[in-house]
Amino acid sequence: MSFEWPWQYNFPPFFTLQPNVDTRQKQLAAWCSLVLSYCRHHKLYTLDVMEAQESLVFNNKKIERKLPVEAIQVVFEELRKKGNLEWLDKNKSRCLVMWRRPEEWGKLIHQWVSKNGMVNSVFTLYELSNGDDTESEEFHGLEEWMLLRSLQALQTDGKAEIFSMDDGKGVKFF
Repeated sequence: MSFEWPWQYNFPPFFTLQPNVDTRQKQLAAWCSLVLSYCRHHKLYTLDVMEAQESLVFNNKKIERKLPVEAIQVVFEELRKKGNLEWLDKNKSRCLVMWRRPEEWGKLIHQWVSKNGMVNSVFTLYELSNGDDTESEEFHGLEEWMLLRSLQALQTDGKAEIFSMDDGKGVKFF
């Protein structure tokens, strides 16, 4: 399945931050939506600001337009304010992208556990993110840092308990 680009992507002014406050807010909302959709489609969890400028999402070769690095940082900062992005370094050159927040992943995982009658079962993190039983689930292949945050959200809600094992971490669902 190929990625569906929004109409704005082929509209040259989309690649220049607009000076009008209302227009800029709509533009940033569209950019945030585009970045999250693109990362979700391609299962991207980390981005590098300099590499991002050359990626398809910020560089439309068809209309020969690219979003400047300063504007990409404004978009990323907007995503951070919404809770969809965390910087990995003080220089703000690399970031974690959360196209689904940890609480949302946790809810999906717990729904799968409940639906399959596996409440009170124990899993390794590997089984959850890479096991045969989860292959058809959206959380299959989830990076470990996000899986852990998702399970921590469930633990906070009393729906899971994370524990350490000899070869890593495990979780029991309630």
